Amino acid sequence: MSTKDKTPPAVPLSRERQQQARRRFLRTVLLTGGVLGAALSGYLPLAYAKKARLRPPGALDEHEFLASCIKCGQCVQVCPVQAIKLADLVDGFGVGVPYIDAREQACDFSCDAAQCILACPTGALTYVKPEFLPVRPGAKLAAKPILKAKEHDPENTLNLRERMGVARLVRPESCLATKGKGYKGLARGEQFKGHMRYMDVDRWKPIRISDHPYDVAECDLCVRECPIKDAISMETTFAPDGSKQHRPVVHEPCVGCGVCEMICPVEPSCIVVEQREVWKA
Repeated sequence: MSTKDKTPPAVPLSRERQQQARRRFLRTVLLTGGVLGAALSGYLPLAYAKKARLRPPGALDEHEFLASCIKCGQCVQVCPVQAIKLADLVDGFGVGVPYIDAREQACDFSCDAAQCILACPTGALTYVKPEFLPVRPGAKLAAKPILKAKEHDPENTLNLRERMGVARLVRPESCLATKGKGYKGLARGEQFKGHMRYMDVDRWKPIRISDHPYDVAECDLCVRECPIKDAISMETTFAPDGSKQHRPVVHEPCVGCGVCEMICPVEPSCIVVEQREVWKA
C-alpha cells in the first residue's frame, strides 16, 4: 500500500474547539426555533381567524363587518350584561373586533333597544343595511321580533331586521325535557358569572344567574328564559320507539341571541346558537 492511500489519524478537538462547536450548535437550534416560532405566530392568528364568532345584534355580514368595524369598543361599554367582548390576538385579522360567547354571557336585550347598535359610529352594527349590501336568504326576519319584556308596551318590538344566528337542539339525547326530567337548583352553578334580566325580579336590573334558583317539574329553562316571543316552545314529539316526549323546538322568530345556550343546565349545552346561520323551515 502506498503512502498516498494512508488516511492520517483524526486529531481530537481541543476543549476550546469543542466548546466553540457546542455554542455553534446551540445557536443553530435557537435560531431555527425562533424562525419556526415566528412563522407559527403568524400562522396561528390566520388559523384562528377562520373560527366563526357570534357577532352583536345588527352586525353586517362578516366581510363587511370586519371592514367597517373600527374596534372602538363603544358597543362593549353600553352593554348592560357585558355580553360583548373584544377578540384577542389569536383572532388574526379580527383582533379587537367585538363578539359574543353565548355560553358565557348571552345577549338578553336587557337594554330593550339594542344599545350597541345605537352606539356604533360606523354602521358595522346597524338596524337597516345600506341598499348596496344584499341580505342573505334566510337571514332576514319575517317580522320585527317581539321582546317579551316589552310585550305590553305600546311599542313592543326590536328594530332588528336580520338574525344573529339560529339556535339548534344539537344534543336531544341529553336534554332534560326529552327525558321528562325536571330541574331544581342553580342553572349553571354557584360560580357562574353570567347575568340576565328576570322580569319577576327587576325589569331594568339584570342579576347573576347564580342568584336565581329554579324548581320546575319538567325542565323548560330555554323556553322560559328566551327573551323573544314565539322564538322557541316546548312541543310534544315522538321518540324513535314511538313514545311521546317533550322537546324544545326553535321557530322562525329566533334571532340567535344565545340565552337558551347560556341557561341550559346540561354540560355541554344541549342547545347552541349557530353563528350567522339562516332560517330553514
